[in-house]
Formats: sequence, C-alpha cells, structure tokens
Amino acid sequence: MTAATLPATTGGRELSGPPSDGISNLRFSNHSDLLLVSSWDKSLRLYDAGANVLEGEFVHAGPVLDCCFHDDSAGFSACADHMVRRYVFGSGKEDILGCHDAPVRCVEYSYEAGQVITGSWDKTLKCWDPRGASDPDRALVGTYLQPERVYSLSLVGHRLVVATSGRHVNIYDLRNMSQPEQRRESSLKYQTRCVRCYPNGTGFALSSIDGRVAMEFFDLSEAAQAKNYGTFATGGCDGYVNLWDGNNKKRLYQYSKYPTSIAALSFSRDGHLLAVASSYTFEEGDTLHEPDAIFVRNVNEVEVKPKPKALPAPPA
Repeated sequence: MTAATLPATTGGRELSGPPSDGISNLRFSNHSDLLLVSSWDKSLRLYDAGANVLEGEFVHAGPVLDCCFHDDSAGFSACADHMVRRYVFGSGKEDILGCHDAPVRCVEYSYEAGQVITGSWDKTLKCWDPRGASDPDRALVGTYLQPERVYSLSLVGHRLVVATSGRHVNIYDLRNMSQPEQRRESSLKYQTRCVRCYPNGTGFALSSIDGRVAMEFFDLSEAAQAKNYGTFATGGCDGYVNLWDGNNKKRLYQYSKYPTSIAALSFSRDGHLLAVASSYTFEEGDTLHEPDAIFVRNVNEVEVKPKPKALPAPPA
C-alpha cells in the first residue's frame, strides 16, 4: 500500500524523504502548503506537503534546532553551531545573519516588524534585520538578556512571548524591546517545553515536560480571564495527538497512536491540514525506537468542532 492511499483511520500521508535523526520542529508556510522541517541530522528540509514532494534539503554544520519561513522563497534556521542562517530555496543560497554564544534554540520571523527573532541557550534574545544578511554588524538590531536559557518563542502581531528555563515567561512588544511588558512565572509545576500564541492575539498556551497545558491571556483583568480559549492540538511522548475544546476543557478527538513520540505539530494556514512529527524524543534514554517520520493528515470538521452543551432536562 502506498502512502497516498492510506485509509483515513491511519496517521495520514507519510511524507517521503524524512530526516534520519530527531525532528526538532516543523512549520507550515503562512501562504501555502509548503512545510519546513528542522532536524538533529543537520538538515533543513522543504516539502510540498500537498503533493508529497521533497523540494529541497540544506545541510548545516550542526544539528538544526528550529526553523521558520521568511516567505515561500526563503526560510531561517536556528542551529546548534551557534549560527542563524537564511536559505533561498530556489537557488540554495545561504546567508549568515549572525551568531549567539551558545546553540540557538528557536527562531521566529515577524511580518509586522520585518525582523528575525532568535533565542539561545546563551540566555539572550536577539533581533535581526534580514536585509543585512552576510553582514552581522548591520543585521543585528538588538540583544536582550533573559533570566535563563531560552527554550521557546512565539509571536502574534507585535507581541512576543519568551519561555526560558526556570519557568520564566517574558512578554515583549516588538515596537519597544527595552524591557518586557510583563514578567511572569509559568503556572505549570514543571519546566516549560513549548509556548504558542493564540492566532487571535489574546493570549498563549504553555506546555510542560510532564504533559500539562496552561492557557493564559495577555490581559490580566478578570473580564479577560473569562474569555474563550478555542480549539487546540497537543502531542506527547505517548505517541498520541489530541484535539481539545479549550472552553469546556474537554478532549474533542484522539487520533490513532503514532509509531513513536510526537516531537512537533503544525496546522496549515487554513487549518485543513495537520503535520505531525513522529520522532523519538529520548524521554526513556538512548534505546531502540521507530524511524523518524512526518505525517500530514486532513483535519475534518467533526474532529475540531466543539460539541454543543446538553440542554437541562425539562421539569417532571
């Protein structure tokens, strides 16, 4: 049976040419069904997820810990060799934006600010102007000290959320990076693994290494805290992907178990596709595990639509 004809009860279409080592992240483009994948095998891969075609592979000097799109013609990578790179997909041209003093853990591109933002284990956040590529002195816009090593970044509009070790969370306005708008501590008991902003710009989700998720709002007023969360997806070391109704704090759907840990998830721009990185995350040490794989599945409305609340029984 070929990947294109897998029945709907499986994990979806398996993309050809997956990375040969752990998948660190995957991202859909904001403009198309192109998918960018970073990996510990020192590669950055570009796929046409709809056509199941590997469009390009770009080799680095060290493991690639994160990636994001500039647009459909170029993307950025965060690398364990301390470097921040831009790749032009059509030509394969590589530009060096600059470097950190330790591995670069995460990278985001802000369309509003026209800047690349990187977070590193050197406890700094850096902003770059991609027009200064190949000239680090011109590309670097600013360096901002963080309380601990940066583990995850996410942005929506002009808001940037930075999650570090020690459960610190800093919230910035990209128009004024002199200091955070807010400094918070994660409401979760254990170390933060990932942060993701709500698409509507009202808040963000935090996940921790013990598998829990917290939903938070930028506005700390009581009225804001009563707002709706929406629908979101989570994936864990148990190999399951779950879709959740955040308003009612209930699971809407659970997909069939994937071959190994879920290392990363990404929805397409219209929410109709979900990319799943099935990639062992070494939660049980160096042991035999299933090969790394990327699955792309169609998201059906019945899987993500919150179920209506049951009406109260009429009086007897």
